[in-house]
Amino acid sequence: MPLADVLHDVLGYKSVKQSCSTGICGACTIRINGEARKSCLHMAGQAADSNISTVEGLSKNGSMSPLQEAFIDNFSFQCGFCTPGFLMSAAALLDENSAPSEEEIRDSLHGNICRCTGYLSIIDGVKDAAKRITEGGN
Repeated sequence: MPLADVLHDVLGYKSVKQSCSTGICGACTIRINGEARKSCLHMAGQAADSNISTVEGLSKNGSMSPLQEAFIDNFSFQCGFCTPGFLMSAAALLDENSAPSEEEIRDSLHGNICRCTGYLSIIDGVKDAAKRITEGGN
């Protein structure tokens, strides 16, 4: 069974969206051992003994992460279907590089498709999150 199906249908992580089932859209992006990965391309058994994170894990103690807050403040989503995948890709980038260039942001988000917003507000959200993280020390 694909990991995306297990996470969404069996374990109830509703942020993991199954859309293309081919790894093209990025809606099912999660983090496996810290790396952004498309969960529709992984069988559940391949993830045994791995640290798996979904967007539900970004908040701490009931508070949104700086990345989530920046996405809201920059109108980085509309319908929200693709948003968890973008957040997980951006979180992986920001954990590795807290001050990425716009080109690095674009590279990290490559493979995530948004059909509603266009991408400028998403890039602005990641830039703002990077600023919040470096200034706030989160």
